[in-house]
Amino acid sequence: MNLLIVHNHYRLPGGEDTVVQNEYRLLKSMGHDVTLYERDNKELDTMTGFKRLRVPFGFIYSKKTAKDITAIIKEKSIAVVMVHNTLTLISPSVYYAAARAGVPIIQTVHNFRLICPGALLYRDGRICEDCLKKGLHCALKHRCYRNSFTQTLLCVISSRIHRKTGIYGRLHYICLTEFNKEKLKNLPGIREENIFVKPNFTAMSEEIIPYAERDNTFIYAGRLEEIKGTGELLEAWYLLETKAKTPEEVPTLDLYGSGPMTETVRRFIENHGLKRVILHEPLPHEDIIKTIARARALILPTKWYEGFPMTITESFSVGTPVIGTDLGNTGDLIRGNLGALISPDDMQGSIAHIIEAWDTFAYDESAFRAAATAYGEAENKRLFTEILTRVTQQS
Repeated sequence: MNLLIVHNHYRLPGGEDTVVQNEYRLLKSMGHDVTLYERDNKELDTMTGFKRLRVPFGFIYSKKTAKDITAIIKEKSIAVVMVHNTLTLISPSVYYAAARAGVPIIQTVHNFRLICPGALLYRDGRICEDCLKKGLHCALKHRCYRNSFTQTLLCVISSRIHRKTGIYGRLHYICLTEFNKEKLKNLPGIREENIFVKPNFTAMSEEIIPYAERDNTFIYAGRLEEIKGTGELLEAWYLLETKAKTPEEVPTLDLYGSGPMTETVRRFIENHGLKRVILHEPLPHEDIIKTIARARALILPTKWYEGFPMTITESFSVGTPVIGTDLGNTGDLIRGNLGALISPDDMQGSIAHIIEAWDTFAYDESAFRAAATAYGEAENKRLFTEILTRVTQQS
């Protein structure tokens, strides 16, 4: 088929960008003719004058996007438009352009933005589903998008306009997990038969480092911020070092990443005299996977549902267990001899307890190979073929 992938990059690179590139290559390898339409929110930094004043209106409906998408559909004889992110510059106008051209649209759902202006179903240090149960006005009360009333208002207005037009009911959706599908069903006007479940994928490593030969280290790879449980992770290692007779009794915690808490992490390590916690600069993607492959486990002490943490399946692909919060998608992904679950009610205590007892973890390489197959390229090809066939038949 002639396919069009549409993606708006955030200012900071993230997992969605990796998914887009992976799917672009996968679909081309399947014989599809794939066109990629991208914009980058870094463009906002160079906008001046009238263009900057038009940004709020383009957030709701971008004439440029509509014109560009219409032209590409006509020029390339596009059969299906596949959308990832539309925020901020692309906007939902891509849906209308494709609908007017009679081309089916598939929206991949990476987060909860369609039902939550803040996109996370999380605020003030806790899970929040107020917008699902009480309405989008709840987001205004709490300034859920970037702690800004004005920007949250823009998100709410945009959501209400596009819900009212009924455009969301004309889309097909790819949810990355069954958990995400259940949440998406709260979107007014959506049809369940238009929702498919297809996880992200990663390539299986040909060789898995024997577990007994690995470094005595646990890895955290991601943004250093409150919602990721960075503070609780540091507190857990402080508990471990405080209880240990010597620092050498405690395995190393290697932190790879940056974010709002970078300086907080540095000060915590210094002020508490932590000997077994090391803060590293972020590594290129390929290098961090090699690092995870040598670790005893990846730790993901997240405090929100997560969309689909790629680091989890990437860890599985190199045979590395995951210690993650028993919450939302993280908890669902790592069940079944693939790691251990952190209690969200006492995260630092739970992490410390898991690490202390880690020598009893029963490593089962076959479980990781099975998981890598489930989240691998071959299974994704099968699911893509099934989804594209059904979408074109329904349209």
